Amino acid sequence: MKAMKFKDRVALVTGGTRMGEAVAVRLAEEGCHVALTYRTRSAAARKTAAKVRSRKREALVVQADLRRDEDIQGVIESIRRRFARLDILIHMASVYEKKPFSDLEIKDWDKTVNVDLRSAYGLALGAAALMRKNRWGRIVHFSDWLAASGRPRYRGYGPYFVAKSGVLGLAQMLALELAPEILVNAVAPGPILPPKGLGAAEVRRVIEATPLGRWGGVGEIVRTVLFLLETGFVTGECIRVDGGRHLY
Repeated sequence: MKAMKFKDRVALVTGGTRMGEAVAVRLAEEGCHVALTYRTRSAAARKTAAKVRSRKREALVVQADLRRDEDIQGVIESIRRRFARLDILIHMASVYEKKPFSDLEIKDWDKTVNVDLRSAYGLALGAAALMRKNRWGRIVHFSDWLAASGRPRYRGYGPYFVAKSGVLGLAQMLALELAPEILVNAVAPGPILPPKGLGAAEVRRVIEATPLGRWGGVGEIVRTVLFLLETGFVTGECIRVDGGRHLY
């Protein structure tokens, strides 16, 4: 039987239905108990929780609207009551919507930035308070290959691009403030899985614009997250997992 790298540590995974499930299950296989959040997709969260439990690890499912401070606080408190500790935060929850600039309203900013950036800050504050008790922690925030490339490239995703750019700055700030006990990094996915509804022609165009010539698959995200959890000397960094897409 292989040794578990994170035996009895507690991880919180937010959002990222397909990628989030893969990460949560792998963490369970490495020994973590896993807390999961969802806003509306309860069935998906409970499916992931069942997979965690099938690995003989505990799972906690919490409904939360991460745009609300009280819900963020509720998630952290639920973890404290259930496990009395938190070691790993993987924040993947995100709002990704296309809307022409001419149609944007202030509420569009709040809808996206509050989930993609503000909640990342709020969750980190709560997580760090628990992590510091054991003098060990890992925080991995999810940005985007576009933000990590330093320019937007595509019209219609203004609030999303700004929020994900902010995540990069947040990871650096937290890495400095929380060192040396807690390491904080970011992952910037590129073409990992084709979005639902994406046509065959667009799928091919993405492949053609990606130097490695394929969609990456969730395994690439899992391996990157594991590296950032295992490392003891990488913090304040962002890893682009995009098959070289940013080079075009």
